[in-house]
Amino acid sequence: MPFPEIDWNLIGIVVLAFIKSFVVVNLLLAIFAYMTWTERRVMGRMQVRRGPNRVGPYGLLQPIADGIKLALKEDIVPSQANPWVHTLAPIMSLVPALIIFAVIPIGPSIPLGDDHSWTWYIANINVGYLYCTAIASLGVYGIVLAGWASNNKYSLLGGLRASAQMISYELAQGLAALTVIVMAGTINLYEIVEQQNRIFMPYVLWPTGLIAFFIYVIAGTAEANRAPFDLPEAEGELGAGFHTEYSGFKWSMFFMAEYVNMVNISALAIVLFLGGWWPAVGALGPVVAGILGPIFFLLKLAVFMFFFVWLRSTLPRLRFDRLMNLGWKVLFPISLANLVVTAVVVALWPVGWWPFA
Repeated sequence: MPFPEIDWNLIGIVVLAFIKSFVVVNLLLAIFAYMTWTERRVMGRMQVRRGPNRVGPYGLLQPIADGIKLALKEDIVPSQANPWVHTLAPIMSLVPALIIFAVIPIGPSIPLGDDHSWTWYIANINVGYLYCTAIASLGVYGIVLAGWASNNKYSLLGGLRASAQMISYELAQGLAALTVIVMAGTINLYEIVEQQNRIFMPYVLWPTGLIAFFIYVIAGTAEANRAPFDLPEAEGELGAGFHTEYSGFKWSMFFMAEYVNMVNISALAIVLFLGGWWPAVGALGPVVAGILGPIFFLLKLAVFMFFFVWLRSTLPRLRFDRLMNLGWKVLFPISLANLVVTAVVVALWPVGWWPFA
């Protein structure tokens, strides 16, 4: 019986996707590590102090020292906790955060000849945004299960707050993203960026796009449980919230998930509203645009990450009832009205004149 012919092209695609996945996951974890250093340094400057500066030059080795400390620290599981769920919860928070970035395009394709090209993404799927929202919704299960499995009232309250917060702000965030999707007519993230770059105009420059952008950023901050929306932790009220009963490496996994989610939310905002790698458009040439594109994307990402730190240093934590009021009574109706206006404009726009078609 003859052996089946080996499809080397398919094997090459799989191997390349595996290498890209390995690089992306490690880069996200490296960003997490040095965002902790950046946040402590920036907050130190804002509060007229130095921040970490003893481990290595300018404290640059502090994240490595913290990682070694957490890895070697004793893992304490309370006797009243459910051990299996207690262990599974941080994994359920971290893994969805790491795999969202698979469909984020950070730059245009670079042609390599012979019908081949280098792409700055792991996968390009037609339902890219739907994939991101579906995977992101799984992350809250880790927080809720952590609160429940700890068998601690403060942890349970933190988990319940996280679930209420997620439901409240996911609606406004989804409606803000739908505004872009209505304008673009697609949920393929690469095509959304290409449409903005084709006419040299990101969606944020449109009035309804600007409103949707601000709503998306506010809701995204709440989705990431960042200050001033860090109610699931709320140290002054709940000890440490949902991770009160965690220690060591499992404790650090929740913070890995938080910082990686900050990257994901920022990257999606850049793709949906800020033109992705714009202004590195095709007019510069495919190779030049392909090289400059990721640089512009990462610069925008750095601005967003600084914005998260700035918010934490500036604003106090909201009271929980005000958090709910903001989500349901302000952001949700504004985002819904903004979406309706966008849909009407797109529907009534003269055929053949809509620039993003």
